[in-house]
Amino acid sequence: MLDELFATQGGVATTAQLLTAYSRSRLDTAIRDGALLKVWPGVYSREEPDILIRLRGLDLRAGGPVAVCLGTAAAAYGFDTQDTTDLHVLTPPGHQLRNSAGLVVHRRDGAPLGTIEGRPATTPEWTAVEVARSLRRPRTLATLDAALRSNTCGRRGLLATAAAQAGRRGIVAVRELIPLADPLAESPMESEARLAMLDGGLPPPVLQHRIIDRNGRTWRLDFAWPDHRLAVEYDGFDWHSDPDQFRRDRQKRAALTEVGWSLLSVVSDDVRRRSRDMVRRIEVELARSRAA
Repeated sequence: MLDELFATQGGVATTAQLLTAYSRSRLDTAIRDGALLKVWPGVYSREEPDILIRLRGLDLRAGGPVAVCLGTAAAAYGFDTQDTTDLHVLTPPGHQLRNSAGLVVHRRDGAPLGTIEGRPATTPEWTAVEVARSLRRPRTLATLDAALRSNTCGRRGLLATAAAQAGRRGIVAVRELIPLADPLAESPMESEARLAMLDGGLPPPVLQHRIIDRNGRTWRLDFAWPDHRLAVEYDGFDWHSDPDQFRRDRQKRAALTEVGWSLLSVVSDDVRRRSRDMVRRIEVELARSRAA
């Protein structure tokens, strides 16, 4: 009976349901021994609760599918830049869910809803704009870039949604950054680096520019100014600890130099703490190219 119950309800069951098969003492023992794992107060699972199990547990408590929003919806659509771990959901109609550890319940009257993999969710554009306006400016652009890259959002839809959210906190920055958003940005830190470049007055770089070296090998560049044969690469914290990546970086530099390109590398500190120095280094290389 329990097998059927868990299968029917997506791997979750309430205390009341479990007590139809267990005595109170046996239930307490199953919980204590780890045979049953707590998902939410009064809801248990036989397996380690992941996002799906946690959502199904909320559905069980609310009596129907609970709609996700903000970072949880962004993750479902593929453009969460914040590594969201808490579940963000909308208050179910006719049921009062409360905030608890790992759960944030929101009232978003009038928020447009769609579905993602059968789960009610705020629409992609609405989700992207709501998330973006809650973040600091560099991560706002990173979210907008990621939203476009996910192919769930379009620029027109983002602009229309920003207009619909006029007057809300943070919406001015979102509206200003939507025209700068680019789906070719491949990581949040690349987005942050590009914004620092633009804020510093540099001409907009070409993203993911491809060049072919003398051996016919194609190299892709994070940021490029092709007229000046200048490239900038963003290096993550652990790039130097990977021997294969280090070897590839050396090969890339040598190949670019051979065809007359200059390559600069930047890291997180350059972007977030020394952006003026980063911009000046790039300006020097651009000026050197013009003088050549």
